[in-house]
Amino acid sequence: MGIRKLKENIFSVGVNHWDRRLFDELIPLPDGTSYNSYLIFGDKQTVLIDTVDPAVKDELFSNLSQFERFKIDFVISLHSEQDHSGSIPFVLEKFPEAKVITNEKCKELLMEHLSIPQDKFVLVKDGETFDIGGKTLQFIFTPWVHWPETMSAYLKEDEILFSCDFFGSHLAVSSLYEKNKSKLEESAKRYFAEIMAPFRSFIRANLKKLDGIEIKLIAPSHGPIHDEPKFIIDLYRNWSSDEVKNEVLLLYVSMHGSTKILADALISSIIDKGITVHPFNMVNADLGEIAIRSVDAATIILMTPTVLTGPHPVAAYYTIFLNAIKPKAMHFVVVTSYGWGGIAPDWIKSHMSSFKGEFLDPVQVKGLPKNLDILRMKELAEKVLDKHKTLGIV
Repeated sequence: MGIRKLKENIFSVGVNHWDRRLFDELIPLPDGTSYNSYLIFGDKQTVLIDTVDPAVKDELFSNLSQFERFKIDFVISLHSEQDHSGSIPFVLEKFPEAKVITNEKCKELLMEHLSIPQDKFVLVKDGETFDIGGKTLQFIFTPWVHWPETMSAYLKEDEILFSCDFFGSHLAVSSLYEKNKSKLEESAKRYFAEIMAPFRSFIRANLKKLDGIEIKLIAPSHGPIHDEPKFIIDLYRNWSSDEVKNEVLLLYVSMHGSTKILADALISSIIDKGITVHPFNMVNADLGEIAIRSVDAATIILMTPTVLTGPHPVAAYYTIFLNAIKPKAMHFVVVTSYGWGGIAPDWIKSHMSSFKGEFLDPVQVKGLPKNLDILRMKELAEKVLDKHKTLGIV
C-alpha cells in the first residue's frame, strides 16, 4: 500500500492484502482487504494506531522505515483481534521503550493472545484524552462493534475518527478514498452483514455516542477512508435499524430435482406478487452475498430436501450461519421435500434460536411435486404478501 498522507503529520502506513480471498477461514473476500495502520507525529510523541496482520508485517516495517523520525513512543490498540494487533509484539521488539495504550478489557485479551507483558500497558478510560504535543486523542469506547473491548480514537485538532472495525470494509484499493459510492456501499454492506449485523442494538447505541462530534474523516481499520462521513454513518443507521423491505431471501438446495421444482415455482409466484426475491442455490452461493441480502429482507425462506430425517447438510450449515448473524427479518419459512419422512423443519427451527420474528407454518412435500404442491407454493407467496402488507412495506 505504501505511505499516504491524510493530513499534516498524519499518515496511513498500513498494508493492502490484495489476494487474500478468505477471512477467518469463513468470509469470502472478493476484493481482498487492507489492514489499516496510522502514524501520528505529535510535538512530544509519536503514536501508531493499530498494526497489521503478522503475515504482512514486513511491509508495515518497510513503510515505517521511510520516515526520518522513525521512533514510536506508543502503540494504540483499538481492538485485540490479530488482524489489528498481531504485529504489536514485533513493534515492541523493535521499539523496546514503546508502550501500548488501550483499555482494561483489551489489555487482558492482548496479554492472553499475544503474551504482551503487563508493564507495557498504559490504560485509558472512556472519554479520556491523551496529549502527544499539539495533537489530542480522545478515546471513545464502542463495545461490541464487534468485540467487547473495541474502541475508537478521535483526533480533536484534525477531526479524524479512527474507528477500528466500525464503518470498515474488506476492500483493497490503491488510493486513500473510494470515490465510487456504489462500490463502497456494496463492500461496506457486505462487511456489516457478515460481521456487524448480530450487534445492531450496540451499533445504534454507539452511533449515538458520535452525535455532536465534528468528524471530517473516518479512518477505519479495514478498507478506504471516508471523506464524506455522513454517507457511511447514514448507511449504518439504516442497516442497524429494525426496518425491513419488501424483499424475500430464498435459499434452496436440491438433490434429485424436487426441491428445485418447488423453488422455481415459489420464486415465480413471489415475483408475480410484486415482491423482490433474492434466490440462492446454497451449494454454490457466496456466503457474503447471502449475508448482504439478509440485511433488508422481511422474509427468509429456506428450502431443503430431507437427508436421514433432517435437513440437507448444506441447509444445516446455512441455518447455523443465519442464526449467528441474527437477521432482522420478520418471518421465516421452511419448505422441505422428503421421500419417506423426517423432522427437517423442527431441526431448522430449533437451530434458529436467535431469530426473533415469526415462524410461518412449514410446507412439506412428499416425492415429486404435483400440481397441488405447485398450488401450495402460490399460496405461500400469497401468505408472504399478506404478511408484508401487515408490516406496511407493500
